[in-house]
This record gives sequence, structure tokens and C-alpha cells, in this order.
Amino acid sequence: MHALVVSTEHRGVFFGYGEPTDSDTIRLEKARMCIYWAPEVRGFTGLASVGPIGGSKVGPAAPAMTLRGVTAVMECSREAIQRWEVEPWTK
Repeated sequence: MHALVVSTEHRGVFFGYGEPTDSDTIRLEKARMCIYWAPEVRGFTGLASVGPIGGSKVGPAAPAMTLRGVTAVMECSREAIQRWEVEPWTK
């Protein structure tokens, strides 16, 4: 499985492990939702490149989830994976 950042038509942004797809549905394991990403991330694609840094807010992982209305699927860099896995959430 690949580490992926996925967006949905309802503006949800998620990280998890799955297989890239052209479908509008995807299943992710160890799936997390990004509630907010800091300006230092430099946009949505930065979440796959550098990961959630600064004051980004990422929730805890669900064992698995199926997302519908998928609009983008991006593979993550090793650097980004490490940052997603620490579940950053500032108070």
C-alpha cells in the first residue's frame, strides 16, 4: 500500500494507506483527517510533499475508512509520511 493524501468534493483532506485509483471512491487504512494546515505547508500539495507542519491540525487515525467523491489522490514523500504519523495538533 502507498501513503496517500486524498481530497474529496466536500473539501475533506485525508491521509492514509491505500492504492491509488481513478475511481471516485477509495479505501484508506490508518486514515487521518487534516482539519487545518498551516501557511508554512504552502498549499494542499505541500501536505504530500512536506507534510503537516507548523500549526497544522490532524486528527487521530481510524482503522480504515472509505471516502466517496474523491477529487485528488497524491502519493507522499517519506518526509511527509513521518509528519503525518505524529498526528500534529496544537492547542
